[in-house]
Parts: sequence; C-alpha cells; structure tokens
Amino acid sequence: MQLGVFSVGDVTPDPTTGRTPTQHERIKALMAIGKKAEEVGFDVFALGEHHDHPFVPSALTTMHAYLAAQTERLVFSTSIAHITTNDPVHIAEQYAMLQHLSDGRVDLMFGRGNTGPVYPWFGKDIRDGIQLAIENYDLLHRLWRTDVVNWQGKFRTPLQGFTSTPRPLDGVPPFVWHGSIRSPEIAEQAAYYGNGFFHNNIFWPSSHVRRMVGFYRQRWEEYGHGPADTAVVGLGGQVFVRPNSQDAVREFRPYFDVAPVYGHGPSLEEYMRETPLTVGSPQQVIERTLSFREVVGDYQRQMFLLDHAGLPLTTVLEQMDLLGEHVLPVLREEFAKGRPAHVPDAPTHASLLARKEAEGLPERPAHESRAALTHDEDEEVSA
Repeated sequence: MQLGVFSVGDVTPDPTTGRTPTQHERIKALMAIGKKAEEVGFDVFALGEHHDHPFVPSALTTMHAYLAAQTERLVFSTSIAHITTNDPVHIAEQYAMLQHLSDGRVDLMFGRGNTGPVYPWFGKDIRDGIQLAIENYDLLHRLWRTDVVNWQGKFRTPLQGFTSTPRPLDGVPPFVWHGSIRSPEIAEQAAYYGNGFFHNNIFWPSSHVRRMVGFYRQRWEEYGHGPADTAVVGLGGQVFVRPNSQDAVREFRPYFDVAPVYGHGPSLEEYMRETPLTVGSPQQVIERTLSFREVVGDYQRQMFLLDHAGLPLTTVLEQMDLLGEHVLPVLREEFAKGRPAHVPDAPTHASLLARKEAEGLPERPAHESRAALTHDEDEEVSA
C-alpha cells in the first residue's frame, strides 16, 4: 500500500485569523509539505493542476523537480494534470524530463479538470471534455511507447515522423492513473489501457465509490488484464488529526464551516458520516481508512488531503508528524493482512522496469529506430 499526501494548492483565508497567505507563501508552504512528506514516511506527494484563482499550482513539473532535487525516496504524482487542455506532446516531454531528473520517481494522475473557464483559456471547448481526454491520452500513450509517431486526430495538428524527447527513462513510461469522480468513460479508459483508476471520493458517499470502482474492475477483467481484484485502484480522503478527537473537532470546525468546498451545507458530523472526511484521533483515522477496503476491496494507493480550507502550515506539519508516527506504520501493517498474494502493489519505475526486462522487450535508441522506419508506420518498442 502506497500512502501519500495530495494538495490542490488553494489560497484560502484562515477563518480564525482572517489572514490570507500570499501566493509566494502558499507556494513555499507546498514545498515544505512535500519535503515533510518524505521525512515522516509518506510514499507519494501529489499536486493538482490549476490555472484559476484561488489556486497556485500551475507549473507542476517545475514544483516537482524542485522537490526531487531535495528528496531521495518520495514518488511525485499529480492530483490531477489536465489531459484535456494540455498538449499531449508537451505532457510527454515535460514528464519524461521529470522522470529522468527524479530517477524514475514520477507517475501521473490525469483528469479533465473541474473548472469550466480553463478550457477556453487553452483554446478548448468544455463540451469536448470526454472526447479530448480520450484522444489526447491515446496520443500520449503512443508518444511514450513509439519512437516515430505518425498521427492524426480531431483536436490538434497531425504529427508526421515525430519523436518526443527525451525518451522515457529506461524505455519505461511513467505509470498513469486516470482520475474521476463521476464519469464512467474515464474508468473505461483506465481499464482499456490497463492503467490505474483513482477515485477522488472526498465528496461522495461510499455507495457511489463502490459503483465506480466496481465498474472499472469489471472492465479491467473484460479487457483481459487479469482478474478484477488485480486492477490498480487509488482513493482520496481527507483528515484532520489531533491526539484526541475532541480537540480535533473543536479546532477543525471553524475551517469546515466556512470553507468554500464544505461550508454552508451539511454539518461537520453529517459530512463525516457520508464521506471519507475523518476528523479525530490517530486511532480514528486508522479505523476509518481501513474501512475503505470494505467498499472497494484491496487497493494500492491511499492519498490524504491535509492542507486545505485555510489551515496554517504549522497545523499541517503537526498533523503530518502525528500521521507519520502513529498512523502510517499501522495502516501498512493492517492493509497487508489478508491481502491475496496475486493482488499487485502499486506500480513503480523499478517494478515496471523489472517486468519489461522479464518479458525481454528490446530497448532501442530513438535515432536508430527512426532510420529503420518509413513515415508510413509506427513501431511499438515497449509495453
């Protein structure tokens, strides 16, 4: 089980002080959270792409490269990167570069993005969202696996004899998760390619989560990737943790009551009952997180949102210390119990490289294969 921290990088006033951090302060805070994630024992740190107020993470590869240079073990991911409004060629090259700089410590979670104005800012139409996600990922998948690409689609200019550079590290593309909260088409896409499916279930009841993940697992098996329980599943979740539950509820309530994503709707208690939000002690976080397995089966990645709603950096870091000392070791031990041997771990660069070498697939420099091909054909070089 991979355990991680994800952030959407919102710049939200602290309701207890009325102070709003500057963008510079928030960016620096995100970097501090990333470094803390490795220090306390998390496996993954993910940032979500945004281009609109009040968010700051617009340049994810820059931010992750900064952290990669200052860490040794942490895997960097996205929560999410836009597969709809970003050019697949740009994604292929930016993340392959990050993969090299981080020695393979990178994977991606793609999504359509949930803010409509972003589409026209990047020359796209939100009404094409699903089709853009499908077409753009199809091209990206080929760019990372095919040395010389000839391609034509609906939403971008054709490619003729194109090779993205750099090529993926060791000929192994970054592992991809497809993130969705409500679109079965995205779960279908993840299953078709044999990629991971991440359900960011922080706003949804367990019945909805069960249906979405169940559909992905069913389609995974029907596409021939293996039994349904071998599909690669990730879940979101958000916690606010203090040594005892009374302090946690008392301290988090003012943030919950006015937060843009929570406030002025169901009460904190109702929200905790209906969604994965856990506000309480380390033991309560452990028990609630372990219960997610009863909804979706054995899964591979659990991500926690810790730094939203105007919470100050010091509070976020204090929570990470508590989670690292009291929660993460127990979750790893308990999630391992009873897990069938054939259920895989979350793919990493090392595991994907080992699989490639075991399958005996050849690795060939791009310039050599380019000379061997005509512009009328592509050549698959790695799985």
